[in-house]
Amino acid sequence: MAAGFSPRFLLNKTRASVCFVQRRHRVKTKWAGSRPKVPATDLALQHFDATYGLQLGDLWPSVRIGMLSEKKYGALLNNFASDSDIVSSFHSQGCRDFISAARSTEKDTPAERPPQAPELHHHTAAPLISNIQCFVFPRGDVSRFKPARPDSNGLLSYYLLDAASVLPALALDVQPGHSVLDLCAGPGGKTLALLQAQAVRFLWANDLSGSRTARLRRTLQSYLPRELLTEDRVYITSLDGRQWRSNDEHKFDKVLVDVPCTTDRHSLMEEDNNIFKRSRTKERQRLPLLQMELLLAGIQATRPGGDVLYSTCSLSQLQNQCVVEQAISIAQQEMDITVKVQNLSSFVQLFSDTFLFAPQPAVGELVLPHLCANFGPIYMCKLQRMS
Repeated sequence: MAAGFSPRFLLNKTRASVCFVQRRHRVKTKWAGSRPKVPATDLALQHFDATYGLQLGDLWPSVRIGMLSEKKYGALLNNFASDSDIVSSFHSQGCRDFISAARSTEKDTPAERPPQAPELHHHTAAPLISNIQCFVFPRGDVSRFKPARPDSNGLLSYYLLDAASVLPALALDVQPGHSVLDLCAGPGGKTLALLQAQAVRFLWANDLSGSRTARLRRTLQSYLPRELLTEDRVYITSLDGRQWRSNDEHKFDKVLVDVPCTTDRHSLMEEDNNIFKRSRTKERQRLPLLQMELLLAGIQATRPGGDVLYSTCSLSQLQNQCVVEQAISIAQQEMDITVKVQNLSSFVQLFSDTFLFAPQPAVGELVLPHLCANFGPIYMCKLQRMS
């Protein structure tokens, strides 16, 4: 016979086992709030270990140590300043201009590395003449440069930057009378290096970011005399560089496309503005598409026979050679524009005493960080738009 329970007993048991919460006090657990917070720098390191470990193989451990260490700077000399003692001061500290040193030690027959895709390449000679000067401390010397001081005209005598950042400006090889487009110019280091060649007839410096454009203006005002900052000499805009694809009014002899990228060293060292934050995952995943669109815009802005220099500060093959190869293919198939990769092996040979270059890259050249020469990473690929 079944045991009988009174309704009152069942109601009391139910009340004791169930906790009722009023609707206004109910809070849904937030997944983003409950997920463990991992620093963006740690996420970047995990990503790099997984991808660059496979890409670079045995080179990755030394590159990894270099990227996690303090980077080495170079001092880009301001040819428009009147401080005549700065060069002797650099020499007294043991510094050398790596550009003039490369020219003086140039070998008659440099050993060139054969490209892995020879059908994409044709040879280009390294530039032998340049007014650009950049001083660095010797290999293994981690001394720091002092902040630059203004001369009698208020112009700073040198600009501190990663010395490898000067290489794209050198490889572009601007000649007297050339017009130049710097499509992603902010914050201004490479733009300033291009102007130090003292060969540019007209330079258009553009960057989508308003804050980076403002910083670019301040940089140029600190290093260039006022007569060079007129709009017929240096024109600064804040436009979407991808829109240059529909601009047929302006064609340039030389175009620098220094695209936004994962900025590998910054991503490992700084939490601020780190693209590896979880909130910026989609932005990071869209980078190769953005980079390809910017490179295509740069190709279209180049006159037939002119040169485009694509560069990043990343080791990523997806952002480097894959972007270049895809852009070349689309330019040919959809725009009927033939683009050739120029062989920079003789250029690399000139500066191999200062920088560590990746051995035998498929397309372009890559500067690898290394404790004895802790510059980079910098990737660059020079393209010529054929007539």
